[in-house]
Amino acid sequence: MHLVRALMTTALLTLPVLAQAQGRVVDPAVYEKLDVFAHVLEKIRTSYVESVTETTVIEHAINGMLTSLDPHSAYMNKDDFQELKQSTQGEFGGLGIEVTMEGGLVKVVSPIEDTPAAAAGLMSGDLIIRIGPRDVQGLTLKDAVDMMRGKPGSSVRLLILREDEKRTFPVTITRAVIQVKPVKSRLLEPGLGQLRISTFNDFTESTLLDHLKTLETQNKGPLKGLILDLRNNPGGLLQQAIEVSDDFLDEGEIVSTRGRIAGQDTRYTARDGDIMKGKPIVVLINGGSASAAEIVAGALQDHRRAVVLGTKSFGKGSVQTIFELPGDTGMRLTTALYYTPSGTSIQAHGIVPDLVVKPLKTPEQERMQLEDEDFPSEATLKGHLDVAVTAAVSDTRPKRTDVPASIYAAFKQPAPSNTLAGLDGKPDAQLDRALKVLQTLVAEPAPVVK
Repeated sequence: MHLVRALMTTALLTLPVLAQAQGRVVDPAVYEKLDVFAHVLEKIRTSYVESVTETTVIEHAINGMLTSLDPHSAYMNKDDFQELKQSTQGEFGGLGIEVTMEGGLVKVVSPIEDTPAAAAGLMSGDLIIRIGPRDVQGLTLKDAVDMMRGKPGSSVRLLILREDEKRTFPVTITRAVIQVKPVKSRLLEPGLGQLRISTFNDFTESTLLDHLKTLETQNKGPLKGLILDLRNNPGGLLQQAIEVSDDFLDEGEIVSTRGRIAGQDTRYTARDGDIMKGKPIVVLINGGSASAAEIVAGALQDHRRAVVLGTKSFGKGSVQTIFELPGDTGMRLTTALYYTPSGTSIQAHGIVPDLVVKPLKTPEQERMQLEDEDFPSEATLKGHLDVAVTAAVSDTRPKRTDVPASIYAAFKQPAPSNTLAGLDGKPDAQLDRALKVLQTLVAEPAPVVK
């Protein structure tokens, strides 16, 4: 009972101080609920069928409090907090997937390129329903993630539900130290390059600049146009998204954040210096493009610096602030929302491409006649934050007047039979279309817009 009393005493002393500092009155019901919490904890300690550790129960309670707010707020114990730090530095242990929780199951937001999960064929939208012998139903997201992590070289068996194909299948994945290479590149043809950004970690912007120099060396001169491929990029560090956007802009706002507390309302603006010197850019996005990837796509689209092509992005437009807590633990708390330069919220709406190009479907997907709304997005996550939609993100957005009319005319033609292969060697209809748009933008001067 000593622990329970200590918790109650701490809470009763802390709440009035916090309330006074924030200039508000604490609802008396809060104290009543804290008393209920203390009694529940005591009953668990004395009466639960098995002996439990109070600290573990409290950790679960804290995590439950945070995860009830939205899908992206969460508590991190000491190990989780350390792994978060490692992941933003480009190296961490695990399977290589970005996940969230939906309907009691773990949903894959996106597999990370060149990781065991990607090699095993996991796809955005897959539901993990069993980890080893344990069903996921009833676990917290933290519990599930902990079970998937482990010593590099060890294996874990997952049972996957792929809803769009209405089937389940097992897959065994060998854990590894995940070293994320944030950028890949290749010269598609003389003068035209592809930069593929798979995540935004500490090294993304510097690696992008290195790859651009390599492309120019291979081209024996500056590029005439660039495809910036952000598909299946789950996001990452805000500052890296700002720096990458800034690389292609000379001026203007990149993104703004707006929150409830002081310091969350911030506008980030571009500095002079477009590394492509105004040459045409096509940005590729899809339903797996989230968060930081959406910031880049939105900034370049709103400034008419790039033509955005593909399918609507995931729609994760919320800012998570990492707070360090006692005992080397931490929490991830949603504190603000992202807004594109036009003042449009990304949250639950995503970035709508200028030119909609759907990927090639598997025979099973064709048979099921699945549409875009059947695939996962922020708007389908339970408990997601919702923001009123504006005309700027409407699917009926008018055609851009700064894009040659021949591009829109070309989209009325059927997809080519000799589709260009992607970096994975598979036919890539979206990349094929992006290259044709880039070729047209290079060949035809864009109309002047005043």
